Amino acid sequence: MIKLSHIYKTYHGPTHALRNINFEIEKGEFVFLTGPSGAGKTTLFKMISAYDKPTSGKVTVGDFSVEQLRLSEIPFYRRKVGVVFQDFKLLKNKTLFENVALPLIIRGDTTDFIKTKVMDTLELLGIQHKHNQYPEFISGGEQQRVAIARAIIHQPFILIADEPTGNLDPTLAQEIMQILEQICAQGTTVFVATHDTFLIDKYKKRRIEIHKGEILETSP
Repeated sequence: MIKLSHIYKTYHGPTHALRNINFEIEKGEFVFLTGPSGAGKTTLFKMISAYDKPTSGKVTVGDFSVEQLRLSEIPFYRRKVGVVFQDFKLLKNKTLFENVALPLIIRGDTTDFIKTKVMDTLELLGIQHKHNQYPEFISGGEQQRVAIARAIIHQPFILIADEPTGNLDPTLAQEIMQILEQICAQGTTVFVATHDTFLIDKYKKRRIEIHKGEILETSP
C-alpha cells in the first residue's frame, strides 16, 4: 500500500531532511511514526501526500508513483489520501457541516448526496448535533473530530494523521485514537505521527522511528 525506497530530501544549505528512508506499510495496517520534533515526520508525510517531492528515491502509494505525478494528476491522487493536521486547519468562516462538505463540493457531488454523506460522517464522529456551529465555538477535541471527518468524507484508502492528539488532554487523545482504530477496522490504512509514549505503549501498533531524517527502528 505504501512503499518508500531510498528516499532522500535535501533543502538548500544543504539541509538533509530525509536520508535513505526505506519502509513498507500494508493495506489496512495501523502504524505509528515516532521521533522528536524536527526528526522528519512532517516532511515524510508531505512526500506521501504529494505536498512535496523527494530529492531522490521512489514513493509508491497503491498504484501511484507519487514522485512522478504530474501537477494535473495531484488533485485526483489526493482524493485517495486523507490528511489530518495537528492544528486542524478548519475554515473559521464556515460551519462544521461546510468544512466537512468541502471535499465533496470540490469533487462535484450532488447536494442530496453531500447532505447525507456529511451528516453520516459527523454522526460517526459523534458531533452531528453541532453541524451548524462554527469551529471557534467548539472544543479542541471536537475540532479534531471535524478535521478527521473532513479527511475521511471522500473514503480515502489511506489516512495520514500528523500529531492528531498533540493539543489534546489524555482523555481526549484516547478518544481520538479509538476513532482512528475504528476507521482502520473499516479497511483504511492509518499512519499516525506521534511522540506520545503513553499512546504508543497503550495501543501496541507497529512503530517506525525516525531521528534526524533517518529510520532508527521499525518494530515489532
